[in-house]
Amino acid sequence: MTTMALPLTQHDLSILEKIKDPESGPSAPVLIDSSLPRDPNVTNDETYNRISQIERSIISSIQTIELQIAGLKPQTSESPLSPYLECVRQLDELIDEYPNYASARNNRAQALRRIYGDSLLVTNPTSPPSLENTSVLDTSPSETTLLSASTTILSDLSTAISLLTPSTPFSPLSPQTAKTLSQAYTQRGALYHLTAKSLAINGAKLRISESRKEAGWKTVQFEEAASRDFMVGGRFGNEIAKALAVAANPTAKLCGEMVKEAMRKEYAGTT
Repeated sequence: MTTMALPLTQHDLSILEKIKDPESGPSAPVLIDSSLPRDPNVTNDETYNRISQIERSIISSIQTIELQIAGLKPQTSESPLSPYLECVRQLDELIDEYPNYASARNNRAQALRRIYGDSLLVTNPTSPPSLENTSVLDTSPSETTLLSASTTILSDLSTAISLLTPSTPFSPLSPQTAKTLSQAYTQRGALYHLTAKSLAINGAKLRISESRKEAGWKTVQFEEAASRDFMVGGRFGNEIAKALAVAANPTAKLCGEMVKEAMRKEYAGTT
């Protein structure tokens, strides 16, 4: 016996949409207060200015290397790898001296990703994904080097996020803190997203220290974590991350198909 399908109510569609789209639910707006310390863990202005000046000098060197790679400035060395590694070494020293300065950790993670690529969390993928117009600088690193780099990147991003995350969603942030949080979440989201893609390749295995929570994750867990990180990165101001949050969300993909199927059955008048 064929029964008439009950039409989806507006309430039903609203629930499905909220499941499908993680951005559709209510969330507290980020409160920005320019009068707050630029870094909540470095509250002395003189100290902050000294640290940030060192960091800016290192970043300026990295930007010069990138211009040389792009052919927009004459190269001063045969390979950009050596000067890039020197910049990482300088960031190492800065972090050793000021371990609670989150911005330097965020920048070190980005520099290491540039050197070793975003597929470094996975070993032996036959066709690793790469960022558009970007190639790794170290084309023949050892497994020990890659494992060390992956550990440092994940630790730096997690630590930067932990250092800067406010105690409550309603706590105000300085513009600099919000920007660094946005960058750290978006960076980690990109890394998780591309790791999920790499894991889909036959024979691919994780290259992550057993001490890290990610060491036991499957593809779907990386996808879910990427979506969450993109969502939070968007909340702190990164519009690209906000757009990527839904695209990277495996639940959104599944629920999108569920909605399509429900609508198809409704229009067909079948159950």
